[in-house]
Amino acid sequence: MSRPIGTVLIANRGEIALRVARSCREMGVRSVAVYSTADRDSAVVRYADEAVHIGPAPARRSYLYVPNIVEAALRTGADAVHPGYGFLSEDPDFAQVCAENGLAFIGPRPDVMECVGDKARVRALMGAAGLPLLPGSDGSVPTLAAAEEVAAEIGYPVIVKAAAGGGGRGIEVARDRADLQEVFRRTTALARQVFGIGDVYLEKFVPAARHVEVQLLCDEHGAAVHLGERDCSLQRRNQKLVEESPSPGLAGDLRDALGEYALTGARAVGYTGAGTMEFLVDTSGALTFMEINGRIQVEHPVTEMMTGIDLVKEQIRVAAGEPLGYRQDDVRPHGAALECRVNAEDPAAGFRPTPGRLEVFRPPGGPGVRVDSGFAQGDSVPPNYDSLIAKLVTWAPTRDEAIERALRGLAEFAVRGPGVATTIPLLQRLLTHPVFVRGEHTTRFVDALMAGPRPAEEQER
Repeated sequence: MSRPIGTVLIANRGEIALRVARSCREMGVRSVAVYSTADRDSAVVRYADEAVHIGPAPARRSYLYVPNIVEAALRTGADAVHPGYGFLSEDPDFAQVCAENGLAFIGPRPDVMECVGDKARVRALMGAAGLPLLPGSDGSVPTLAAAEEVAAEIGYPVIVKAAAGGGGRGIEVARDRADLQEVFRRTTALARQVFGIGDVYLEKFVPAARHVEVQLLCDEHGAAVHLGERDCSLQRRNQKLVEESPSPGLAGDLRDALGEYALTGARAVGYTGAGTMEFLVDTSGALTFMEINGRIQVEHPVTEMMTGIDLVKEQIRVAAGEPLGYRQDDVRPHGAALECRVNAEDPAAGFRPTPGRLEVFRPPGGPGVRVDSGFAQGDSVPPNYDSLIAKLVTWAPTRDEAIERALRGLAEFAVRGPGVATTIPLLQRLLTHPVFVRGEHTTRFVDALMAGPRPAEEQER
């Protein structure tokens, strides 16, 4: 049964808030932006049909403060809330509060979100559903002694992960038993501080692998499709820098297996909406399940460029109770697409954030180029939030052409302001590096490159 959605409150900021507002406008749906004091002059405030101030700059008093967000939704007559990514997007309590106030949460049901948010629990569920897993603990490990026992059984190095983690945080590698003691202490402390839950679990650490995720769409009527995969292996300390589709060098049978595993996993937890199933693919081609992300991803435009499907519109339709309008055979990704994250950071200074006024901000254009940003020339990048300025996304018939378009776009992208540095030079370096051009990079490549000595992938040549 459909539930008409006439107004969507966007419980987020920056480029994703503007992205959602644009899809709402194309659908004839009113958009309501919320903003902190630091974002009062932001692009989405200027664009949305209505905007509501929800608090001061600190996120805990604005974008993370549920009472003010729900009050803004009710006061403006919103039918639904779109959480974007980050902030409250994977908070089952927020989804439950929305439901209790008659607001459709544009995402999975609260119980499903709670399930997929517990990475130790969902790991066990995926194993029961037949997905391949890395050797590791059966659920969370409550004590250091328990962690040492698991590590001794599966062998070092091991990776310690926060069960409620996300965004690349709460993940650390222990090389031996002595190392595990400190890693366990740090990870549990960080998990408790950042996520409110100190539970952690262990997996065997794979030093060189591809990070590949599969985009999913599932409705309330039992239909589910995958929209192909994205390769997210160019990352620094678990923070993604470049994403692309299709994943280079992935054999056809392995690509098919990823899609089938993703659908199996989604059905096993009763998933609805847009989400991703994340996998590791090691250098031998063996794949293992990592986690489920129950939200729209930063890199979703890559899939949109490959398929022509607007994922935000699909999220809204699913939240309204509508069935998917297509089957798996109707989804036909074609060509190649890349996304480069342009952040206000200085890679030479340990990726230190560089907030400030954008005195010059001229995004690129031309064939096959898309730029998603929440800024315009003259705006200021505040110091209070994530440093993402824009996402440069390119599409072309082949991977080489998509890379060339990305390099052209990066060369055209003009961003200047007092004290403002960006990741553009690093992105240019990565996209021209022989290892990336050959499609042979793994998740360890960027960190090894930044550390100075040549990465192992280069030394082997």
